Amino acid sequence: MTHQDTPALKKPTEAELEILRALWSKGSATVRDVYDVLSQERPMGYTTVLKTMQIMLEKGLVSRTEAGKAHIYAAAMREEDMQGQLLQDLSDKLFSGSPALLAMHALSMQPASDEEIQLIKALIERKRGA
Repeated sequence: MTHQDTPALKKPTEAELEILRALWSKGSATVRDVYDVLSQERPMGYTTVLKTMQIMLEKGLVSRTEAGKAHIYAAAMREEDMQGQLLQDLSDKLFSGSPALLAMHALSMQPASDEEIQLIKALIERKRGA
């Protein structure tokens, strides 16, 4: 399946991405668990987190199961898959679908560490061999 065949991604808002990051780090969590993580970073209301997670459920960004009286939420997509789809969308919109232009622009924004440069070189070598 190419990215053109992929169903349209319901793009998460910034607040939804914060919740997804919390879920990706925890695996699955209750609204209270997510609220506890997020409220350490900045002040927010429990009901705001709850409502946002309900919207995310409707958008298909999270799944929900019941464990007794508690609702357990999990991200509907792996973090790597979400990153890939969002980057593909960005590449299509800003760089005419060119991964090389996207990579060159990203690398020109700030210096890469020696370790990151080695990882990039290894990726390039793998792509050459593919």
